[in-house]
Amino acid sequence: MADDAAPLSDDDALLATLGYKQELSRSWSSFSNFAISFSIISILAGCFTTFGQAWNNGGPVAISWGWPIISAFILIIGLTMSELVSAYPTSGGIYWWASKMGGPGAGFFTGWLNLIGLLAVTASVGYGAATFLDLTLDTLSASWAKHSGLKTVFAIFVVIMVLAALANIFSGHLLAVLNNISVWWHVAGAAIIIAVLIIIPDKHQSASFVFTDRINNSGYADNKYWFLVMPLGLLLTQYTITGFDASAHLSEETQGAAKGAAQGIWRSIFYSAIGGYVLLLAFVFAVQDPKAVTKGGGAVDLIFGQALPQKWHVLILLISTAGQLFCATACLTSASRMTFAFSRDRGIPGSRLLSNVNPRTRIPANAVTFVTVIGILITLPALVEVDVNGAPVPVAFYAVTSVAVIGLYLAFAIPIFLRWRMRDGFEPGSWTLGSKYKWMNIVAVAEIAVICVYFILPFTPTAIPGNKGFSFKYVNYAPVLTIGSLVILAIWWFASARHWFTGPKHTIDEAVTEAFES
Repeated sequence: MADDAAPLSDDDALLATLGYKQELSRSWSSFSNFAISFSIISILAGCFTTFGQAWNNGGPVAISWGWPIISAFILIIGLTMSELVSAYPTSGGIYWWASKMGGPGAGFFTGWLNLIGLLAVTASVGYGAATFLDLTLDTLSASWAKHSGLKTVFAIFVVIMVLAALANIFSGHLLAVLNNISVWWHVAGAAIIIAVLIIIPDKHQSASFVFTDRINNSGYADNKYWFLVMPLGLLLTQYTITGFDASAHLSEETQGAAKGAAQGIWRSIFYSAIGGYVLLLAFVFAVQDPKAVTKGGGAVDLIFGQALPQKWHVLILLISTAGQLFCATACLTSASRMTFAFSRDRGIPGSRLLSNVNPRTRIPANAVTFVTVIGILITLPALVEVDVNGAPVPVAFYAVTSVAVIGLYLAFAIPIFLRWRMRDGFEPGSWTLGSKYKWMNIVAVAEIAVICVYFILPFTPTAIPGNKGFSFKYVNYAPVLTIGSLVILAIWWFASARHWFTGPKHTIDEAVTEAFES
């Protein structure tokens, strides 16, 4: 923390006008800020772990056409958020913006949606990393494969979450270094994987297959392809390109945050969209036996097993797994900072404990532990084995990813809409959209509304009560967690929280804040 007698930097002065003293270590560069969002988006994670969702629900068309179209919408969402973080660069990020523009109620609901989404995305990335580490070990060792299973994957997941927590608690500077390394790992790793899939396979699919072939392995009738099946496959893109709000949550630790955090959001989306698209096309062109991939549940690893000798297969798995471990660590960082900030404003039970910052490391260690434990608990349904149309499908994993997408994007929608409603009453920061916000904010909110409806729908007919073969193990529990949470939050707000939650609380004297604003 800066000495009270010393002059404040521009960052600390701007933070003071927002009501906060500098508690966290401002050791992150603009590149590090970009790096954490790029690491959380992680094309080495989402493109691998949710590939099967797009393959089963749409096939190549959902990938080759779905990815660029949805990416464009997400970039619009990111640009609107860049303008907001430039004006309000605080760790609270999304919920702070909503509170500032819409009052305590908007901030309360936004904060909880954002927290739910961040908890889910951290858990889903950690579980995905565990799945791919298990796959890598299976490929390397036949003896390991004999003992592999859901319990083994879950145990690996717990170990990954604990190790990520320790890395987060140890040092903020270490995290910045890890995220910088992660950027280059993702760039070089994706380039190597693309080159391998172009050079090594004996044959490749035609452009006609990649851009026109449709697959429906969902169990729904083919006449529902365009309006139900393929939209469910778009979870691949919407889930992969998320978590970029990390640039906002780390803004109090970023130098030149008003510009650096804004650029971190939109640049991480833009470069991930391009890199991810090339990577996914390489996957689909490398498919040797489409029917076998479909029979195996659309798992991307089946493509590598068909197209590559073992050594190249293992190399790709190792690159992806390492990228996913970087991603899990970064997700935990972002979620813990949001937990810290929301607790600092008394929005979470146990706020005094969760907002505590270690005076030596200046890390919110209790918030890190909280995110780790909750992430493990909400992933417990992944221990139940599920198959759809005879193929193993990780329904619980896709449900957690749906919760992540819905929670995060609904949280994004609230301040984006509030900024549009304010019109010229909004005071922009150094990075602004100008008059383009008038159409971009509306497009962003509309896209979020549509995808949230689709991602609470059942992934398969056997998840619908009354249908043949119905079982609770097939149920997409995303609506239970999201809608259920909203109902609980509404009851809590009207019964209690509205009487004591007043939005962001100042951690410096209001007279000091007013002095900086004048």
